[in-house]
Amino acid sequence: MRIAAPMLAFGLLAAPPALAQAPDAALLAGSCQGCHGATGEGGHGIPSIKQQQTRAEFVAAMRAFRANERPSTVMGRITRGYTDAEIAALAVHFGKPE
Repeated sequence: MRIAAPMLAFGLLAAPPALAQAPDAALLAGSCQGCHGATGEGGHGIPSIKQQQTRAEFVAAMRAFRANERPSTVMGRITRGYTDAEIAALAVHFGKPE
């Protein structure tokens, strides 16, 4: 049994790192629902984000919010929490196909 512990430790150290998973767009979209509605339809002064822009336009808008290059009330703060991969996943979820 004395050999088993070092072998186990070596096996754990030699294990490959976990692969990064693609962002779950449906899960990410849940954070948009509070303001933009369950399907992104908007309402009550909040714009619709459901297929109003192409995916590229959606990404550009989100990046502009994140960089404080586009005026907003809260979107600048919200988008700073998203990675480029997460913004791309949201674009696929909400944007119009190119």
